[in-house]
Amino acid sequence: MIIHFRIIGSLLIVLALIHAVFPRYFNWSEELKPLSMINRQLMTIHTFFIALAVFLLGLLCVTSGNELINTSFGKKISFGMGLFWVIRLFVQFFGYSPDLWKGRRFETIVHILFSLLFGYMSIVFFVTCFS
Repeated sequence: MIIHFRIIGSLLIVLALIHAVFPRYFNWSEELKPLSMINRQLMTIHTFFIALAVFLLGLLCVTSGNELINTSFGKKISFGMGLFWVIRLFVQFFGYSPDLWKGRRFETIVHILFSLLFGYMSIVFFVTCFS
């Protein structure tokens, strides 16, 4: 199971770093102009803190997988992470409109890859906390 935590940790660190390209990729300098200052700042600040939290979760998985697997407290943390990622998987299908990815090759691939990633993490964390 430790190998799964190292894989997940590495993937979460990469996912966190990918957030750095969001402003440019999604053209936030133009797309967010019509929003009020508070809404623009919420988008950028919340994105930063989401990326930071994902990075720290990744670091935790890479450096403390054994503790997450083998201790009562670690299993509780694993349960919380499993719950977080299963909710995120649910949002992947019911929070975003399929119009954002259906019929678009790259976006469909990304949708499928993230669905698989969120499902994989949910399973690993739940198996860990219930074993």
